[in-house]
Amino acid sequence: MTNKKIRLGLAPTRRFCFSVEDSHKYKKLIEEKLREWDVDFINIDSINEEGLLIHGEDSDKVAELFLREKVDAVFCPHVNFGTEEVIARMAKKVNKPFLLWGPRDESPLPDGKHLRDTQCGLFATSNVLKKYGVPFMYVVNSRVDSIEFERGFKTFLGAARAARNFIGARIGQVGTRPWNFYTVIINEQELLSRWGIELVPISLITMANTITSMIKSDPRVKEEAELIREKIALRISEDALLKTAALKLFMIDWAEKEELSAIAFKCHEDLPNAMNFYSCFANGELTSLDIPVVCETDIHGALSALLLQSASMVTTPIFFADLTQRHPDNDNAELLWHCGNFPYSLCKNKDNAFIGGHCNIEGAIHGTGNFEIKGGDITIARFEGMNGEYSLLMGQGKSVEGPYNLGTYVWFEVPDWPLWEEKIIYGPYIHHVAGIHDLSAAALHEATRFIPGLKADPAQPTTEEIKAYLRGH
Repeated sequence: MTNKKIRLGLAPTRRFCFSVEDSHKYKKLIEEKLREWDVDFINIDSINEEGLLIHGEDSDKVAELFLREKVDAVFCPHVNFGTEEVIARMAKKVNKPFLLWGPRDESPLPDGKHLRDTQCGLFATSNVLKKYGVPFMYVVNSRVDSIEFERGFKTFLGAARAARNFIGARIGQVGTRPWNFYTVIINEQELLSRWGIELVPISLITMANTITSMIKSDPRVKEEAELIREKIALRISEDALLKTAALKLFMIDWAEKEELSAIAFKCHEDLPNAMNFYSCFANGELTSLDIPVVCETDIHGALSALLLQSASMVTTPIFFADLTQRHPDNDNAELLWHCGNFPYSLCKNKDNAFIGGHCNIEGAIHGTGNFEIKGGDITIARFEGMNGEYSLLMGQGKSVEGPYNLGTYVWFEVPDWPLWEEKIIYGPYIHHVAGIHDLSAAALHEATRFIPGLKADPAQPTTEEIKAYLRGH
């Protein structure tokens, strides 16, 4: 389950020369800014009298402090030139996402002396970090109150969250992949050996038996069914409603017990055949609780959802969509759709929303949501691998008006959809993507710095456009 908070290890650094007073001034200004942004940070005031990283003996002490406090990321603002080898040794031992930045210098003093020479120290530290093999993100030398620092720092938090939640993730797997979905074939051994990602399988038989038992004996099921009845129109049987409620509760219990990061669900064929209902609406309900549930046992889709949810600054949930068809009148718009699994909390117009049957599969089997979701800025992402190479597709756009659909959907516009389409066709990607109402491409792009073996593959904005954004453009 993704936590939006990052515990940051803050280790301001100065060199033995330059202005000690100015170093302390900027240490204070930076800490005040982080408190203003409600950042959870651990400083190094307990390490030495100055609370600054300066001497060789400080390196091990700071590393031990940060490891003991279980920081998720490290930030070493250069409050003057800094001490590059001490920083690099500490960063290597802590082995967490690292942010490199320092406040821009003012004019030299009237007598020509320099107070800090921060930029010079940043060049030195970047070189030594690379020699030590420490991956890092850099924010351009800028003022404490600048847009460059704010954008860069907040992007770093999103990137660090995404890396933290991806590495060592636990993905609940309900059933096998559908027999004809070769698109969702994965290499479980590679996920485990490269990133410590574990799959936690459960059979559909075990799940179905538990749901049946819960309907008979768990009083929470009827309570949950009434809550669903009160918030959305029902075009389903009472039996399907109780099963939907029981499935939601089952997945909550299972996720908490197994500490699951996300769930990949075999949502059609076996479940509707065995229990005569679809899991779609229940899947969306779990996703609203920050436990992404994706369709067709798409493990890579679950990891896509986890990365995007973690990288984003917003608290609204992701949605898991098919790329289905181009807009009939807008050459740069695409339908993001699925048969009914988007979170109801994202519903645009609740007056015409309902739970019903599957819009593309005949028969009286119920459990799918039917509604358009709200508009605004949207980022989509897809994690995928083939032949041992892994990449992360990312891009941003906005919602637009389009024709009505059954199922759950939103129309999505980008600057150049044919470019996206070509990238998806020739890349290792499939028709499934995760989406969120935010602009998160920069954070996803930077997260790949901290996930070994994962390549950033941006559509729009491009890598150069992301870099320009972080520089303040």
